[in-house]
Amino acid sequence: MQGVRVLEVAQFTFVPAAGAILADWGADVIKIEHPERGDTQRGFINMGGFHLDPDRHPLIEHPNRGKRSVGIDVSTPGGQEMLYEIAKTADVFLTNYLPGQRQKNKFDVEHIRAVNPNIIYARGSAYGDKGPERTTGGFDGTAFWTRSGVGHALTPEEMGGALSQGIPAFGDSIGGMNIAGGISAALFHRERTGEAIELDVSLLSTAWWAAGASVTQGMETGETMRSLMPNSTRPSVNPFMGNYETSDGGTINLCIVSPTGYIRDAFEHLGLSDAADDPRFADVLPLIENADAAVKLITEAIRSKPFEYWRQHLKTMRGQWAPFQSLVDLATDEQAIANDMIVEVEAGDGGKPFKVVRGPVQFNHEPLETTRAPQASEHTELVLLELGVDWDRISELKESGAIA
Repeated sequence: MQGVRVLEVAQFTFVPAAGAILADWGADVIKIEHPERGDTQRGFINMGGFHLDPDRHPLIEHPNRGKRSVGIDVSTPGGQEMLYEIAKTADVFLTNYLPGQRQKNKFDVEHIRAVNPNIIYARGSAYGDKGPERTTGGFDGTAFWTRSGVGHALTPEEMGGALSQGIPAFGDSIGGMNIAGGISAALFHRERTGEAIELDVSLLSTAWWAAGASVTQGMETGETMRSLMPNSTRPSVNPFMGNYETSDGGTINLCIVSPTGYIRDAFEHLGLSDAADDPRFADVLPLIENADAAVKLITEAIRSKPFEYWRQHLKTMRGQWAPFQSLVDLATDEQAIANDMIVEVEAGDGGKPFKVVRGPVQFNHEPLETTRAPQASEHTELVLLELGVDWDRISELKESGAIA
């Protein structure tokens, strides 16, 4: 993406996450923020009950690393003038503001295309840019988790209530990746045809794509899967599919979807060599017929030893499995580290490096190098000078409050 400029007029995480991915890939992403308050998310001091340090802010660093920040009040004529000056030099315009705000502040597609007909105009929204709820706002907690059915599918029926979303900006980050992919295709299309297109990604469509197999099943049969309660007593079909508790309260997930060719190796690794010769379990069909009996054996075996034992011992098992980890555990996971999934950037407070998660796409196995998220309006003067705006004009705009 080197040589591609992205002009981002967006807040929170959903659309800015797309800008972060494009910045990871080499694009020059210019983030427009209000001269006084910046991105509204900068003011968030709590995340799921955890206090946030404004100088080490995960909800700012994650979706804004690698960008430059320019402070512009887009509600003023002077601010709009500067926005258009940047737009003239940009390949992509990226926004998540609602239609009313885009029209009121004159940065809807017709306004931006008036100064740059070749710009790709990308919108992120809660529910899509068509239909009766086009003007309805939303967050991933409403559009991605609640309305989409994702939260319903992940809430066990026996709970009798609804699980709240346990990961902040969950759908936002997935949706941002979708937008970045769409922009990549739009740039390729423009390169091939000369046509600059508009593109849209919604949080609702992001959720339905992520849950696509279940959504399709629901449309076909009227029913979908739902998460089960721990230690559910529902009859088993495949004993090598499920969560098993260790002696110290950890959990090992077995996920041998198709046991053919794995039965003996799995039983031997679980310390159940005799079961591999038991006619009830030695082949797939009898294993399925006697799954409940096999589950009891496996439950007792895994419960007999601690989590760390199984975490190391099962590494040589041919079948698929995983330790049930927390998001904190992943920061020290040797496989995650080996694949450069964590990136260190300079911290805004000058302290120890701040760790962020890289995007899931790697090129040529190369680690990612990026910079910290900018402070609000940090690059205003630099960017405007690059555009040829002289100091006198910059001073006038500052005095009027149009820029920071």
